[in-house]
Amino acid sequence: MPPVKPRVLFVTDLAYQARGRRYGDEDVFLSSRLREDFDLALCHPLDAAALMDAFDLVVVRNSGPVLNYPAAYEEFRTRAGQQGVRVYNQLTGKADMTGKQYLLDLSATGHPVIPTADDPAGADRLPVTDAYAVKPKAGADSLGLRFVTRDELAGLDYGDILVQPRIDFRYEVSFYFVDHAFQYALHAPDPDRRWELEPYRPTADDLGFAQRFVDWNAIDRGIQRVDACRTQDGRLLLVELEDLNPYLSLDLLAPPEREAFVTALKASLHEFAAGR
Repeated sequence: MPPVKPRVLFVTDLAYQARGRRYGDEDVFLSSRLREDFDLALCHPLDAAALMDAFDLVVVRNSGPVLNYPAAYEEFRTRAGQQGVRVYNQLTGKADMTGKQYLLDLSATGHPVIPTADDPAGADRLPVTDAYAVKPKAGADSLGLRFVTRDELAGLDYGDILVQPRIDFRYEVSFYFVDHAFQYALHAPDPDRRWELEPYRPTADDLGFAQRFVDWNAIDRGIQRVDACRTQDGRLLLVELEDLNPYLSLDLLAPPEREAFVTALKASLHEFAAGR
């Protein structure tokens, strides 16, 4: 008899629309490759809590911003914890998985992050610039993002928002990891076209920058994307650490890089399913 394959529940919203990205296409490809190694079924995020008991692993992929279904997401997290369900990414992440508070924490401890504040006193200490980004602490996919002038900072309704100076940067760059291992990098040469990405060859310093945030985060099993911007003076600053369901832009990779990523992901899932 053929060996029994681990059972994987692949959580995705194939119909979710995102500007500049084709979530559904990416998950159709990725699930087709994982099916080579696993008995796999796809489900919508709203169905995951009800179905996950029958599977060895739950893989959360392009499921859209969880702020669209907060009650269902909390039920999923709670039941997974109570029942000891193996969820990939592990639900222990300290970054976007739990909101934007980590940007405040990292900024306050001197990490190379875009300066961030969430109260009038902190906002007043932000670097002086022409505009400031205001975003919800529970935001995702640029939902709720707006820009204000410095004169408008004092009048903001603080509590559930973050404020950051609008950075004059050369480009954005993203580093992709499976578990704690770097896989590939992509960058957007035009600051106004965030999702028009091209391959990027990181330096040793670039990789050290990205690795420190992956190592800081409390995830041993999962896919993480470190988003950064290159300032005009050459520094990298963290924009976001996506540790819940990062879009991977796999269609932009050369076949050998894409195959290497799939191989690394399969190996990680096999080890996780085996309890390692």
